[in-house]
Amino acid sequence: MSLLNDALRQAEQRQNKPQVSAAYTGQPVEATSGSRAVPVLIVLLVLALLAAGVAWWLLAKNTAEPAVEATETVAQIEPVQPQPVQPAEPEPVAAPEPAATIDEPVTVEASKPEPALKIAEAPKQPEPVAAAPAPQAEPQPEVRPEPQQEVEVAAEKPAPVAQVKQSRETPQAIDLRTSRELQRLLASGDNVAAENMLTRVTESQPAPNSREIFAREMLVQGMAGRALEWLPQSLAGEYAGLRLLRARALLEQGNLDTAVATLQSRVPPVADGIEYRVTLATLLQQAGEAEESAGHWSELIAYDDSRGAWWLGLAIALETGGRTRSAVQAYAQAATLPGLSPSLADYARQRLNALQAGS
Repeated sequence: MSLLNDALRQAEQRQNKPQVSAAYTGQPVEATSGSRAVPVLIVLLVLALLAAGVAWWLLAKNTAEPAVEATETVAQIEPVQPQPVQPAEPEPVAAPEPAATIDEPVTVEASKPEPALKIAEAPKQPEPVAAAPAPQAEPQPEVRPEPQQEVEVAAEKPAPVAQVKQSRETPQAIDLRTSRELQRLLASGDNVAAENMLTRVTESQPAPNSREIFAREMLVQGMAGRALEWLPQSLAGEYAGLRLLRARALLEQGNLDTAVATLQSRVPPVADGIEYRVTLATLLQQAGEAEESAGHWSELIAYDDSRGAWWLGLAIALETGGRTRSAVQAYAQAATLPGLSPSLADYARQRLNALQAGS
């Protein structure tokens, strides 16, 4: 600002000077008002340019160092080095020249502002580096289940319904299933439904188990005739259980001889028909066949000699047949074994004492 004040002061001094001599004639020239105005305007223009140059120089000086730093930053990113900032120093203010020299245009050389513009620019971002493609996973070999695993998986799958429908029940399986259903119906007292079911199942097979369940229940209920309807002689001859029930039904009707004959037709081994052999020995005793009855009791005792009732039956059969000594031994054995009812135990002791006293 001091330079600007000095320039204004010098311009005022030039305006107050006396007339200037002409260049070649040496005669005084009277300055007109129009000729005075032109130099004043030129001087003011020169002063304004000088002031602008000074201001720019100060601004360039203050920003020189950041410009260098920014240039270095740009240099690190870009391969092209920016041009160094060289601010132009302002020309020194010269002393006032004669009016003739004032007409020459005064040029003020200003430096190019490119570096300043580069300072304002943001540094270029480095180009993104393309990410390396992720390594593709190597294809894993297909794991096939072992034969054992395939068998386990196949076992877990339910069997198709078609296969279940194709498998038919055997007659024995149908008979067993029907016998269980008959037991349920008879236990609930529904004899009619049970007999209807038995009728349906016997249309296609003998169904001995179902016949036995129904006939036994009829005997318990005292309906021997209804039991005999399901125990025909032809069929009873093939199954020991049906023969036994038929003999009991006949005995209920008072046919002792027919009942004994039914049982004697085919006598099973003791191990396969204990109840059968006990019934036969008892009926033979009632029919007066003491020796045959004693023989069946002996076979039963040989199979299991811990039954007091069997010893008592043998003792009665032996006493009836006149074999007193053997009968005494049988009564003594029956009295010592557990399992007899109090009444039968008293009968065994009484007969033992009577036979011992008589001998």
